[in-house]
Amino acid sequence: MRLGTQISYFTWPDAPASIGPTFGRIAQDADAAGMDSLWVMDHFFQISMIGPAELDMLEGYTALAFAAGQTQRIQLGTMVTGVTYRYPGVLAKTVTTLDVLSGGRAWLGIGAAWNEEEHLGLGVPYPALAERFERLEETLQIALQMWRGDESPYAGQHYQLTRPLNVPQSLTRPHPPILIGGGGEKKTLRLVAQYADACNIFDMGPAAITAKYDVLRGHCDALGRNYSDIEKTVLSRLTLGDGSPDATGTPTVSVAEGVERMGRLAEIGTDHVILGFANVATPGAFDQVAELVRQVAPIVPAGR
Repeated sequence: MRLGTQISYFTWPDAPASIGPTFGRIAQDADAAGMDSLWVMDHFFQISMIGPAELDMLEGYTALAFAAGQTQRIQLGTMVTGVTYRYPGVLAKTVTTLDVLSGGRAWLGIGAAWNEEEHLGLGVPYPALAERFERLEETLQIALQMWRGDESPYAGQHYQLTRPLNVPQSLTRPHPPILIGGGGEKKTLRLVAQYADACNIFDMGPAAITAKYDVLRGHCDALGRNYSDIEKTVLSRLTLGDGSPDATGTPTVSVAEGVERMGRLAEIGTDHVILGFANVATPGAFDQVAELVRQVAPIVPAGR
C-alpha cells in the first residue's frame, strides 16, 4: 500500500517569509520518510473548509516545481487542478515541464472545478457545471493527444488547437499518470474509467468508498476497461501522536492505530492513501510518519 501527503495550509508563523523554507523542509521530510507522493491543492484562494480566503495560498505548479528541486524520488501532483484555470494545451505543457525537470515524477490531478469565489475574484470564467464537465473531457482528450505526440488539429466544442505540439515530451511514458478527483457517479467516475489512471475519493468511511468503487467498476465494465488498471486513491486526514488533540481539535492516533486504519482501506481495494497532517510543519513530525510508511508498505490491497 502506498502513502502520500497533501499540503493544504501555508499560513505558518512568520509567513510569507517562512513559507519557502518550511514548505521545502516538509517536501524533504516527506521524501526522506518514504512517502510515495506529495500533493498541493490547485487553488488561488484558501478554501472555506480550511479557513478564510485571505489565508496564504500558493499557485500549485510553481509550488510543485519548487518541491521537485528539494526532493529526489517523491511523486508530485495537484489535488486537483480545476479544469477552468488553464487552457488545456498550456496545462499539458505545464505538467510535461514538471515531469521533465523532476526526472519523471509528475502527475496530472484534475477535476471539474468548484470554487466560484476564486473564479470571480480573479476574473476566471466560471461556466455552468455541465459545461465544466464538457471542458474536462476535452482537456483529457487534448492532454492524451499531446502526450502521444499527435500534432494533428483538435476541434472540440470548447477548444480548438491547430497544432498541439509538445516538445520535449514527458519522461514518464506513455504519459504522466492522470488522476481525476471526485466521486460523482454519473460523470466523474465514468471519465475515470474512460481516460484516467487513478481516481480519488474522499474518506467517507469504508462502506461509502466501497459503493463508489462499485460504481467505478460498473463504468469500467460498460467501457471494456480493466478495473484493476485503475489506481484507487483516497484523500484522508490523520495526525500521529499520543492521543491528545491536534491543531484542529481531532485526537491524534498512534502508529499502530494508523496502520489499522490504512489496513481497513486496503481491505476494500484502496491502493494509495493521501494524508493531510495537522502538524505537518512541526519539526520532527515525519519521524512517526516514516514508521507508518514502513509498516503499511507490506499491506497488499484487495484485488492486487
